[in-house]
Amino acid sequence: MRRVRHTHTDALANSAKRNAFRPKTRMIDDQQLRELLPRLRRFALSLSREPACADDLVQATMERALSRWGSKRADGELRAWLFSILYRQFLDGQRRAKRHAQLLALFGREEASAPSPEQHWETQATLHVFNQLPDEQRALILLVSVEGLSYQQTAETLGIPIGTVMSRLSRARQALRDLSGETPTRPAMRRLK
Repeated sequence: MRRVRHTHTDALANSAKRNAFRPKTRMIDDQQLRELLPRLRRFALSLSREPACADDLVQATMERALSRWGSKRADGELRAWLFSILYRQFLDGQRRAKRHAQLLALFGREEASAPSPEQHWETQATLHVFNQLPDEQRALILLVSVEGLSYQQTAETLGIPIGTVMSRLSRARQALRDLSGETPTRPAMRRLK
């Protein structure tokens, strides 16, 4: 039986064959990124319509791109990839702002452009009261009032009957009013003949 001796060049050749099919990650091209910054800012400004928000959006885009550079397709165009990240970041921010406004509306407050310290304190106090609710009641209020699910969708999500959703939601809202010290205003009842 003969022993086959592998040389260093054989090992390099085998390594090159194995690595030929692996995707190659490109190095970060700092100059190319710098050249794209004005275009990204212009796009962000057209979306957000506010210079400060546009700058924040570009910064978030660059942070996301740099942290996920390894997942970028080698054959993909850098500019298109960055624009898609920026657009998704913008949409995510819009969704967060919408959920925040819905949460404020849930607690009977309107969205203000610049909340006063009193409004900030009220919001914090309301959220503190909300966090005192049991998990089940918080989940119901969040699914129906914040996420906008119908009672049927909430029932399917939680795996309970729709009637149970309605009664538990009513109790959750009442518990929220009780904890916050609010007294509900009841509509005047009319007598029907």
